Amino acid sequence: MSQSPITSTVPFPVAAAAALADPQLRANLGRATRTIRDKRARVVAEVEDWEAARDRAAAVKDDVLDRLEELLAQFEAAATAAGAVVHRAADADAANAIVIRLAREAGTDNVVKIKSMATQEIGLNEALIEAGIEPIETDLAELIVQLADDKPSHILVPAIHYSRTQIRDIFAARMPGFATTDHSDELHGGATSDEPAVLAESARRYLRERFLSATFAVCGANFAIAETGSLVIVESEGNGRMCLTLPETLVAVVGVEKLLPRFDHLGDFLRLLPRSSTGERMNPYTSIFTGVTPGDGPRNLHIVLLDNGRRKVAADPVGRSALRCIRCSACLNVCPVYERTGGHAYGSVYPGPIGAILSPQLTGQSAGANSTLPFASTLCGACYEVCPVKIDIPSLLVHLRQTGPHGAAGSAAMGVMGWFMRGPRRWRVALIGAHAGSAPLRWTGRRSLKRAPYPMSGWTRYRDAPLPASESFHQWWRRTHG
Repeated sequence: MSQSPITSTVPFPVAAAAALADPQLRANLGRATRTIRDKRARVVAEVEDWEAARDRAAAVKDDVLDRLEELLAQFEAAATAAGAVVHRAADADAANAIVIRLAREAGTDNVVKIKSMATQEIGLNEALIEAGIEPIETDLAELIVQLADDKPSHILVPAIHYSRTQIRDIFAARMPGFATTDHSDELHGGATSDEPAVLAESARRYLRERFLSATFAVCGANFAIAETGSLVIVESEGNGRMCLTLPETLVAVVGVEKLLPRFDHLGDFLRLLPRSSTGERMNPYTSIFTGVTPGDGPRNLHIVLLDNGRRKVAADPVGRSALRCIRCSACLNVCPVYERTGGHAYGSVYPGPIGAILSPQLTGQSAGANSTLPFASTLCGACYEVCPVKIDIPSLLVHLRQTGPHGAAGSAAMGVMGWFMRGPRRWRVALIGAHAGSAPLRWTGRRSLKRAPYPMSGWTRYRDAPLPASESFHQWWRRTHG
């Protein structure tokens, strides 16, 4: 299995420390995540059967994983009958090779793209550039990131780490024609303005030229309906419609877990997804397309069904629930760790709590920073509470901590702790010993330990350890709390 070229080699604690030192990043993240969080809470409260919808959606996704091969065959047959060409890609290399071959057969030297995390996962843009083909991101946030030679830092809002002033500077430096646009005055601010209307209009004009000249497009899919062979894409800007209708050839790269068995399953997901992601009651644009229709839309539709580790994850009775994910990003917006570090610290295209369980499973816990990702969490449980498909992310994080490269040492340490905790007398002796051992530090007035010897060194490398409480404190606690 090929590993994603996006996987970073920098451990999460190291990358997180650098992110925490950037006050502008923290301000941008805090403002954006709070806004999305508040909007989501309001629109979710309006739905009386929200919890029942979550249960139904989780059950549908589990059914997909139970019948994955059957549903893949059904989808392929239905899509082929409707005029699409279906390809199977075992890994990133295979998927990239298919897209590059199709682009060369079409005789194009550029590709317009609607945002697709699957193509980011496999490093499609990098592969296209290496093959001499220019990828053009058409989602506004993805365009910002691309022009900045950067990587997305959020599942839904890839440019969440930029302020609008920073975006203006990126456009001025990298967007052809931005500094000399003649439409600025009518939008009140001129070419140097950071007003959202000015920035959006500049991007619209820039992209409109690319859309009208494009002959080849690449997209992803939010859902794939096995019953009909249909693909479903939800978006907010309309760039998806341009990609899906104008070019002669359209290639959809779709993870195999995106399947839904029947068309009537779509209703719950189209209620859950927009509320969980953007805090909207429904998406501004929902496109559902099946095969090829003469005289309407692309003449050629190719669908690349991507595995890239998904079958392996589906075979894990514990880890498989991560494949329920519908990429809403609700878990990122409530995570106290993500809010302070941003997505780049995770070193993967999938950041935040879902990335901490999905990336290690897809590309291996020994790959790059993956071994540290399951520890990038407080285990507060907020991510599970907001997940629209009820992925128990905290439990999966604990599972990966136990099975990963650091699992043996952690299990041994917990075993020793467990032995002491199994008897009140043992535990009291341990507390007395710990308190006595820390007495020299307490005499100096310190209340925490900043550097501890092994095995506590792993903890104090990134955080302070409070000194053990005294036996008199524990006696008082027992008297007052029973």
